[in-house]
Amino acid sequence: MRAIGLALVGLTAFASVAAAAPAAPGFRVRLLDGSRTVNSRDLIGKKILVLRFQASYCKPCARESAALARLADRYRGRNVELLAIHVQDTAVDARTFVRDNRVGYPVALDPRLTIGNHFGFKGSPYTVVVDRKGEIVARLVGESAVAKLPRILDDLLRSDG
Repeated sequence: MRAIGLALVGLTAFASVAAAAPAAPGFRVRLLDGSRTVNSRDLIGKKILVLRFQASYCKPCARESAALARLADRYRGRNVELLAIHVQDTAVDARTFVRDNRVGYPVALDPRLTIGNHFGFKGSPYTVVVDRKGEIVARLVGESAVAKLPRILDDLLRSDG
């Protein structure tokens, strides 16, 4: 009977580890405007991180830019950091996108998909949410991300208490 009890404890421990969200890979990236460098490891325990992988040539990214800016404003004071990472883009094209779409959120470059590939990049737009523990809790492919993010972020903020 004791052996069965120990086996159940072992299985329970394994199940809880298996159910944990995957840890987000660390990265450092300089913002397009040169104002600062973002180190993801500095945010763990402090902020929820929303990474929006997009590109200047991505029409859905341009269409959603204003809604993404409103979302960034809505959560800015609530320990949520939104960072757009332009993938397979040049600095000139990314700056044009920022200017043309009046982007009001931080933007960085990942021209070779170095960061994107570590987060399972699936094509633009691609959005990843990392909780305060540094775990990937959502991967959203396509245009639906901006509509889904408020529920995800509100749930995370509520659970953080």
